[in-house]
Amino acid sequence: MTEEAISEQMKDLKVKEGKQAKTADDGGKKKSSKGAGDTGGRTELNPQPQYIEDRLGLYNKLKAEHDALIAERAEKESKPIKITLPDGKVVDGESWRTTPYQVACGISQGLADNTVIAKVNNDVWDLDRPLEGDCSLQLLKFDDEEAQAVYWHSSAHIMGEAMERVYGGCLCYGPPIENGFYYDMYLDNEGVSSNDFPCLENLCKKIIKEKQPFERLEVKKETLLEMFKYNKFKCRILNEKVTTPTTTVYRCGPLIDLCRGPHVRHTGKIKALKIHKNSSTYWEGKADMETLQRVYGISFPDPKMLKEWEKFQEEAKNRDHRKLGREQDLFFFHDLSPGSCFFLPKGAYIYNTLVEFIRSEYRKRGFQEVVTPNIYNSKLWQTSGHWQHYSENMFSFEVEKEIFALKPMNCPGHCLMFDHRPRSWRELPLRLADFGVLHRNELSGALTGLTRVRRFQQDDAHIFCAMEQIESEIKGCLEFLRAVYDVFGFTFKLNLSTRPEKFLGEPEVWDQAEKQLENSLNEFGEKWVLNPGDGAFYGPKIDIQIKDAIGRYHQCATIQLDFQLPIRFNLTFVSHDGDDKKRPVIIHRAILGSVERMIAILTENYGGKWPLWLSPRQVMVVPVGPTCEDYAQRVQKEFHKAGLMTDVDLDPGCTLNKKIRNAQLAQYNFILVVGEKEKSSDTVNVRTRDNKTFGFKILFPPGRHGCPIVTIIISHYQHICSDDRKSHRKDSTCSEMEFTDEELTWLWNISPEVPDGKLTTVEERLCYLVKPRTAHEAELFQLLASIRFGLTDSSISRMDLIRTILINPASRIN
Repeated sequence: MTEEAISEQMKDLKVKEGKQAKTADDGGKKKSSKGAGDTGGRTELNPQPQYIEDRLGLYNKLKAEHDALIAERAEKESKPIKITLPDGKVVDGESWRTTPYQVACGISQGLADNTVIAKVNNDVWDLDRPLEGDCSLQLLKFDDEEAQAVYWHSSAHIMGEAMERVYGGCLCYGPPIENGFYYDMYLDNEGVSSNDFPCLENLCKKIIKEKQPFERLEVKKETLLEMFKYNKFKCRILNEKVTTPTTTVYRCGPLIDLCRGPHVRHTGKIKALKIHKNSSTYWEGKADMETLQRVYGISFPDPKMLKEWEKFQEEAKNRDHRKLGREQDLFFFHDLSPGSCFFLPKGAYIYNTLVEFIRSEYRKRGFQEVVTPNIYNSKLWQTSGHWQHYSENMFSFEVEKEIFALKPMNCPGHCLMFDHRPRSWRELPLRLADFGVLHRNELSGALTGLTRVRRFQQDDAHIFCAMEQIESEIKGCLEFLRAVYDVFGFTFKLNLSTRPEKFLGEPEVWDQAEKQLENSLNEFGEKWVLNPGDGAFYGPKIDIQIKDAIGRYHQCATIQLDFQLPIRFNLTFVSHDGDDKKRPVIIHRAILGSVERMIAILTENYGGKWPLWLSPRQVMVVPVGPTCEDYAQRVQKEFHKAGLMTDVDLDPGCTLNKKIRNAQLAQYNFILVVGEKEKSSDTVNVRTRDNKTFGFKILFPPGRHGCPIVTIIISHYQHICSDDRKSHRKDSTCSEMEFTDEELTWLWNISPEVPDGKLTTVEERLCYLVKPRTAHEAELFQLLASIRFGLTDSSISRMDLIRTILINPASRIN
């Protein structure tokens, strides 16, 4: 594996934990009767494939020559060096002799034992590889992300060795992934079965017990072609990907593989390993290439961590959006339109509610929504540069001897919008938002539920601004994403990715932009991490990862500067000093990212228990018997008119308890039970999906028969929030809502007991009710008074809390 040479290729080929569309216990397309039907599993091959012995013989010869050269070099070139540790302490060493492991032992044996990998001058480095000169040294443990990647990469080699010894096939790619590792193997006319896992795991444990050292060796390309002549896939990598005269291989036991490394010291460092999944895939993800068998694994430095991981996997399995989407009748996929989701009515409600949520934020934040074409001539993509680098991921077709394509992104179309007439500095920043449908030609094997699709929509926006406006615009973007993620309950991590080695544009422009990004992040107030050199070639960016309810991180939001598209489209504006050739900067920005993917994340984050404002099942009305069905339907209609997603269960074949249980399992936020008592008193008996009961509550207040209190309160709040009442917003009081005395008495009676005893007026109690809390005190009022209450900002006045209804979706209580 030459990850250095193929890292860009692998970005699209890596399949994250639990996201492989073709996962199957029987291992994929090509199966022999032995592979699929052998319920007893497999055993290690005897004798071993001849290529293992031949490969090892050549390696040993090369290794002996290499060791002799290193010993000679150490004898001739070794000199004293200074090794600087993270705390500033300087340790003495010798070049070509001192290793990071020796330095770690000099500090403490415990540190040396717990260190996974070293970092020398900011590059990961084998612990037993000699240092070559003065350097900085970090010793990384498993809790570091780079150390985890190395740990799982080494575990992949252990599993690769076991796979060669069990199957005898041709190993292909075997990288670390987000949660573990996998290895691909070509088996001619055979398949991998889950029945094989015990054999593979037992052999891995044997390899681990042997503490096989990981050895690094740099070898000439032509020699490696001889070493791997039995494996056409390794030869392809060498011929197509490796552009240098030499590259490296790593050995553990009989396994020797193309690999950049680094690795742990020896196989014994892996304390717990589990093989848990297999699938079929294609070579380099191309459907017209060979079918490969992919085996997934996970490993940890402590068996207790593996136990925790297994518990986590069970929880993640129960939360899988594909499973919950089917169970809750939200969406489905069909073979006649692969990668394009069919959203059913309740799924469409969630979809549209999310879009409207973002639209309401756009109105407050100065974004202008536009509608752009779906189909463009390929000349547009040639101008933008996408045709040269992305055309294979686009759906293209011929129309009147011209090549057209479905748009995979909105930015080139927005550039045309900016350029369709002369622009002035007075128009900047120009914030264009677009929910247009996008299509990307993802490989069929990579399609995975809602997380990897071909048809999708984004809350996509592009900000055209002057260079000096970057800081304020970025600050606005950051505030935007925090406001949205607070509603969902997400925390997030921020990384600033700066100028890479290969970049376009002037260094001074990059420096100025990066400084403004830093200033914006510092003023934003959240922790952030500098990620030097990881920006795109056309501009620096801020990477945002959200954390869900079970601790997984997802990247959804995008904040990316772009200096190149304005140049490619020759975009200009007239500056305040009359310069009509001033170049704008584009900020690519999204918060949800793909709406489809965000729905997948939210489904799994909430476990299908949707918060009230987003729930497609807010209220279920359950009649006790047939004589109450008309009243139940009346209640359902009134709540439906008030804007709540309300259903009524009139199934004659279910008992009352069964109906309530069905509603709870379907995750209705509230179940309203109505019987003769409720019918005669215009009340409902309220309970939640978590079986919390509120008892009898008045639905139709005195003097307003036929109009439930929810409608009354909504109408009053709409009146206060209407445009013709803006001048009164600052000093509006509860009396301006024009509640009748009877209604005020009713509201007082349903108000909770206030813990501190200080809130004595109806106004104060109303404000207390609408403030978000983790307790259930506000739930009933929220149900009856609408789904659009409250602000999280405690500095907002009490009446402003009430006025936010129907205006600020971000303030809704979950």
